[in-house]
Amino acid sequence: MLLCCRTSGVVSVSGMAAIDLETTQNQARKLLDSRIASVTELVKARQRRDELLDQMKEAERENKRAYTRAIRDGWSEDELKKLGLDETGGRRGARRTVNSSAT
Repeated sequence: MLLCCRTSGVVSVSGMAAIDLETTQNQARKLLDSRIASVTELVKARQRRDELLDQMKEAERENKRAYTRAIRDGWSEDELKKLGLDETGGRRGARRTVNSSAT
């Protein structure tokens, strides 16, 4: 038979160590605080990533407008390419055209 006694936030069960409610709550808060800190860091990282993606999209639009303007002003695609200013802007993974006469 177990005997239980509760006094001032401490629960004691016969044959077991006493559990202090306040201590347990403080430990739980510390655990939650560390979890909140990690999710806060994740939210900040996602916000930063989204801001940079938006900036990159705007930079891509500006690059395309400037390239189109250069073509309109008389530069040929070959000339721009020789200057290192091809249409893709040197991006990795950019689409490449396949030369059908090479096959």
